[in-house]
Amino acid sequence: MAITRGFRVLVDEAMAQVTTLSVEQVRQQQADPNVQIVDIRDPRELERDGTVPGALLAPRGMLEFWVDPESPYYKPVFGDERKTFVLFCGAGWRSALATKTLMDMGMTNVAHIEGGFAAWKQSGSPVVSLEQHKAESASRKAG
Repeated sequence: MAITRGFRVLVDEAMAQVTTLSVEQVRQQQADPNVQIVDIRDPRELERDGTVPGALLAPRGMLEFWVDPESPYYKPVFGDERKTFVLFCGAGWRSALATKTLMDMGMTNVAHIEGGFAAWKQSGSPVVSLEQHKAESASRKAG
């Protein structure tokens, strides 16, 4: 069976419909408690490359289930309508598709980072190891 609409078409269509923020725009909003950065990369990427400080780790394969209150896997953080959720992946393709999917589900408070984690690192923005991220998350929950 031939693919009639490849990934590039899907990504381009998503990019035309979603809000795309530059790394600089996200950095300016990073301290805002109503902005939640969401890393949708898979665990191997997180272990290898680290993540953005304070990011919510939500694997792409679980995102729809974590967002939907009717799902047994629902994560209440996604129900906070005051928050803007800014997704990122490795290069911005998966996050564009994921942002479009969340919009299709009815969310309006979503965006993604142009160029993904690669652009984040290239800009010299802060990165923490997965171990550091886990320790920081544990201390936030304890405090």
